[in-house]
Amino acid sequence: MSQFFYIHPDNPQPRQIKQAVELIKKGSVIVYPTDSGYALGCLLEDKNAMERICRIRQLDGNHNFTLVCRDLSELSTYSHVDNTAFRLIKNNTPGNYTFILKATKEVPRRLMNDKRKTIGLRVPSNPIALALLEELNEPLMSTSLMLPGNEFTESDPEDIKEQLGKLVDLIIHGGTLGQQPTTVIDLTDDTPVVVREGAGDPHPFM
Repeated sequence: MSQFFYIHPDNPQPRQIKQAVELIKKGSVIVYPTDSGYALGCLLEDKNAMERICRIRQLDGNHNFTLVCRDLSELSTYSHVDNTAFRLIKNNTPGNYTFILKATKEVPRRLMNDKRKTIGLRVPSNPIALALLEELNEPLMSTSLMLPGNEFTESDPEDIKEQLGKLVDLIIHGGTLGQQPTTVIDLTDDTPVVVREGAGDPHPFM
């Protein structure tokens, strides 16, 4: 059975954030709040945890996993970004966007889209997510918590507990959230492409 942490949505308790990160470092799969619903997350290098997430969401090799970063300083480590793309990202983060970019060799191959060698990157504005990333001191491997057959992210941690209580190691209760996933923007070519419209306004990229 998973652990269940109540963490204040605006002022996360440092002790509980530290405990959550300790669990992540030990190989845990966690459910945590973002600015666009709840997400599943694990350590970037943890293959077993990632495979568990794939089973929960029934994902295949065409899925773009997301590296959730605390700020843009980690962008160039994990992705190839030209000046135009960087300006677009900078002007729209933190926020409800996931950017698809060409991955660097720092990204484990299993996290990339099989065919395109791309990765999703985002900087959230949710205080709990940012506190976790600050304590972890590296990006979190993540994907929106959209259960098979659903088009919306899970928003109620009590419901998540009922559905995933035996499948994940930690559920962070950070309040009831919106159900829209991020807006996904593909920046791998010269012209931005809106792949999915979600919580973020797509118009800056059109």
